Amino acid sequence: MDIHEFTKQIEGEFEDVEPGTLTPTTNYREIKSWSSMYALIVIAFVDANFDVQLSADDLRNSQTIEDIYKIVMSKKSS
Repeated sequence: MDIHEFTKQIEGEFEDVEPGTLTPTTNYREIKSWSSMYALIVIAFVDANFDVQLSADDLRNSQTIEDIYKIVMSKKSS
C-alpha cells in the first residue's frame, strides 16, 4: 500500500471528514474531531490492516499521516 492509499483509508476512519480532504502532510491532530477515541481507532486500523502495533508514543511522536505511515512501514519491515 502506498502513502496515498493509506491516507485514503485513514480518512475513511473519520466520520466527519469529507472524502478527498486529507493528504499525507495533513496534521491529523488538527482534524476537528480528533480525540483520544480516534487515536484508538487509528491504532486498531493499523493493527487490523498491517499487523503492526502502534504505541501511544508512536502517535505522540508523530504529527502527520505520513509520519504514521513511515512508522507503520518501518515496523512492518522489521
